[in-house]
Amino acid sequence: MDALCRAEPRPRRPAAASPLPWARFSAWLDCVCVVTFDLELGQAMEVRGRPACSAFCPVKSDQATPGKNLVYPYDFRLTEKEKTSICYLSFPDSYSGGLGDTQFSFRLRQSGGQRTTHYEDDGEYNREAPLTLQRESAHYFGYVYFRQVKDSSMKRGYFQKSLVLVSRLPYVNLFQSLLQLIAPEYFDKLEPCLEAVCNEIDQWPPPVPGQTLNLPVMGVVIQVRIPSRVDKPGSSPVKQFNQENLLPAPLVLPSIHELDLFRCFQPVLIHIQMLWELMLLGEPIVVMAPSPTVSSEMVLALTSCLAPLRYCCDYRPYFTIHDSEFKEYTTRTQAPPNLVVGVTNPFFIKTLQHWPHILRVGELRMSGDLPKQVKVKKLTKLKTLDTKPGIYTSYKTFLHKDKTLIKRLLKGIQRKRPSEVQSALLRRHLLELTQSFIIPLEHYIASLMPLQRAITPWKNPPQIRPFRQDDFMKTLEHAGPQLTCVLKGDWLGLYRRFFRSPNFDGWYRQRHKEMTQKLEALHLEAICEANIVAWMKDKSEVEIVDLVLKLREKLVRARCQHLPVKEETLRRVGLYIETVIDSLPEDLQAVLHHH
Repeated sequence: MDALCRAEPRPRRPAAASPLPWARFSAWLDCVCVVTFDLELGQAMEVRGRPACSAFCPVKSDQATPGKNLVYPYDFRLTEKEKTSICYLSFPDSYSGGLGDTQFSFRLRQSGGQRTTHYEDDGEYNREAPLTLQRESAHYFGYVYFRQVKDSSMKRGYFQKSLVLVSRLPYVNLFQSLLQLIAPEYFDKLEPCLEAVCNEIDQWPPPVPGQTLNLPVMGVVIQVRIPSRVDKPGSSPVKQFNQENLLPAPLVLPSIHELDLFRCFQPVLIHIQMLWELMLLGEPIVVMAPSPTVSSEMVLALTSCLAPLRYCCDYRPYFTIHDSEFKEYTTRTQAPPNLVVGVTNPFFIKTLQHWPHILRVGELRMSGDLPKQVKVKKLTKLKTLDTKPGIYTSYKTFLHKDKTLIKRLLKGIQRKRPSEVQSALLRRHLLELTQSFIIPLEHYIASLMPLQRAITPWKNPPQIRPFRQDDFMKTLEHAGPQLTCVLKGDWLGLYRRFFRSPNFDGWYRQRHKEMTQKLEALHLEAICEANIVAWMKDKSEVEIVDLVLKLREKLVRARCQHLPVKEETLRRVGLYIETVIDSLPEDLQAVLHHH
């Protein structure tokens, strides 16, 4: 492993001695809420049953009064639109509701502009986390534990309630595991239990990329490692530590976010190539499933199959006809959006039949043999009521199928290989496929960076050369994906189509931003190495003052944008500025010091 991969996470700023109430909680979750079924209102936020006066409440106790929605923190404000969406997305619809407990996830567009939060983060987490695990700025994730059981004491004859964790972090494994611990207990003991759990979460350390954390809740310690941007893609999580000091032994989660890919993809394994291409190209896809669990897992599995490339389109793991974006997604007056949407209501077969790719799946059941594989069918075969499992599309893949992968997975089934081993094999295949596709792009964009010797201290840094698609295509003959991937097919056609997708735009913007910041950092280092006194000898006062202002602007930008510059470099540039100011007449010195 290279030095970059071995690098330890940078030391963090020390946490405040006594953080504000809810600050640590808000590093993980935005809020926790309860959704119940009201005979008059339908799905509705649970109403608080009693005053909750405790040291944990960060607002006056008279604000936590009966009649208010049961939401923690008490002062967290959801808009009415968000409340309505959360209520509908937290229940399976009437077509897929069975008795018992169900877990699933959804993703919700934030409405009402920027929100104040108890958690103060200057962007450090997003700079150090992998792109695929960054904190969302415009969406919430909802993690749901729904219980439906017969209960003669209820007017409707059923107990129907959902406990929902709302977060901006895509930690599906961690939060669903947390729900498995707290939801059954909450349904038995209700409000006091939920407040106690939130109190415990408010003691957790913040999620720091590269660190292994122990998270105590309800007598259990969950141990997780937060992935870092410097981790080698596809590497196994670092061995957990400090277990010998923990009694009882911790609940170790191998991953905070990775799903069991083999279980999710089992009915479509022979089409994994096609699905990878559709996701790479940002194509509109509908996943029709029998339950929100299958729907949300399939959508999240699809969005994860491009890692380490970030999926830059929108996705909705579970979607209902009551959603505020329903009209936007079902209109026929414009092309379907770049979106993967998971649905369970058969009504969508009619309203979304103009979409180009529809994946219909049944219940996911693990068996001792290769599950029955769905077939690729024409969109005209879609039937409004009795639609059989299949991939309904006219899409023709650019690359040929990898029969070797299927054979290896089949061998694993015959040898009763554990599902996590099969998933690791599948994830490795998808990772290598994505890397084979992206490495030529990375090499080409790196060649657009100006040479270091072209960066001089007293001129603006040179521009990054433009990305020319034709020039890139010429590099593929000698440095294309065929060097690292055995798959044959029309790689050139796939790249041309990729250039028109939001995923290319997102990848290019991110790389261009990183390269621009690198140029700024190199320019500051060049200034540090220069002889500033010699430069000033034949310069007018106007030119020197202009230099001071420009250097100051560079320093401010370097700190605000957290450019990859050593602290020593920034310190030396600061000293340079002072040296230059001291060489000027006193009246100018006073103006510049004041400025």
